[in-house]
Amino acid sequence: MIDLRSDTLTMPDLPMLETILAAKLGDDGRTDSRGRGEDATVNRLEDLSAEITGKEAAVFMPTGTFANSTAIMTCCHAGDKVLVEEEQHILLTEKFVFEKDYGRLIPVCYRLDHKHMPDPEEIDRLLSESGSKLVCLENSHNSAGGYCIDCSTLEKIRKVADKHGAWIHMDGARLFHAAAYLDTTASQLCQYADSVMFCVSKGLGAPIGSLLCSTEDFCKKARENRKLFGGVMRQAGVAAAPAIYALENNIERLREDIENASVIYDMLKGKMKKIGIQEEVQTNIIMLDLSKAGIYAEEFCEIAEKKGLLMRPFRSLVKVRMVLYKGITRQDAVRAAEIVLEIDRSL
Repeated sequence: MIDLRSDTLTMPDLPMLETILAAKLGDDGRTDSRGRGEDATVNRLEDLSAEITGKEAAVFMPTGTFANSTAIMTCCHAGDKVLVEEEQHILLTEKFVFEKDYGRLIPVCYRLDHKHMPDPEEIDRLLSESGSKLVCLENSHNSAGGYCIDCSTLEKIRKVADKHGAWIHMDGARLFHAAAYLDTTASQLCQYADSVMFCVSKGLGAPIGSLLCSTEDFCKKARENRKLFGGVMRQAGVAAAPAIYALENNIERLREDIENASVIYDMLKGKMKKIGIQEEVQTNIIMLDLSKAGIYAEEFCEIAEKKGLLMRPFRSLVKVRMVLYKGITRQDAVRAAEIVLEIDRSL
C-alpha cells in the first residue's frame, strides 16, 4: 500500500532511534534563570535549532499546534486582533487561540494572491484598519498545495510590519521544504519573521516535536507559557535526540520529496480528462480537484485504496491531498500517478 495521506507518517530509522540510547537526560521542566532546563540533549537541540533559523534561542515543544498557539499567546492578550490568512492552518485547525472559551483572539483574514503568496499591500491596509500587532504567515502553505512565500515578498511584508510596529510569526511546519524549493536556507527565510515554528515530525522524519525560535526574551516568556499551558516535558531528550539526528542528516533529503512530487505532477498534468490538479508543484504536496469529475473525494479515496493508494479528502467534498515524504520511493510515486490516471479514465 502506498500511503500519501500525510508526511506525519514518516518513521524513524535505526540510526535515528539509536541516538536515544546515548542521549544525556535531565528534567527539562526545572529551569534556570534563562529558562533553560536540565536536559542536556534538549538544550543541544534548542541551540542547534536557533542556529539553523538564525535566531537567538529556541524552545522544544510537543507539537506544532502547541508551538504556534504558545507563540501567538505570548504575543497577544484576549481580545487582540491577529492577521491570519483565510485558509491558514492556524485558523482552520489550530483553533485554540481563536476559540471564544480559550484564547479569545479575533482573526482578521487576508487572502493569497494569484501567485499563492500574501499581498503586502493588503496586509498594510488590514494592519491600518485593524490595529493588529501580529501577522501570521505559513511557509510553505499547506491548504494552498505547498506553495512558498519567496524572500522578496517576505522582505516587503517585513517592511510593512515594521511600519505598523507589528510582530511576524511564521508557521514553518514545512520550512525546510520551502527552503529547498526556493534554493535558499532556513535562516534566510526566517530573517523576516520575529518568531518561527518548524516541525521535526513531518518531512524531517523524527517521531515527536516542534521548535519555536525567536529572541531570548520571547523564548523565556514562551517557556513560562508552555508550563502554564501544560506543555512541559521531563526527560525529553528521548525525543530531542532523534530531532537532532533529523536536523543533522535529513534536511538535504527533502529534495527527494519535491522530485517525487514533481514526477507525479508531470505524469498527471494535461493527461486527465476530469480530475483537475494545481497549476504547479513547488514542494511535497499535490492537490487534486474533483469538482468536474462527478465524484466526491471520499468515494474517490475509497476507489484509490482498493487499488493500493491511500489518500485523504482535504477540507472539501471535492479536494484530495497527496503528500510525499521519507519512505516513499520514486517507484511509489510513479505507481501513485498511474492509479490516479486509471481512476480518471474510469470516470
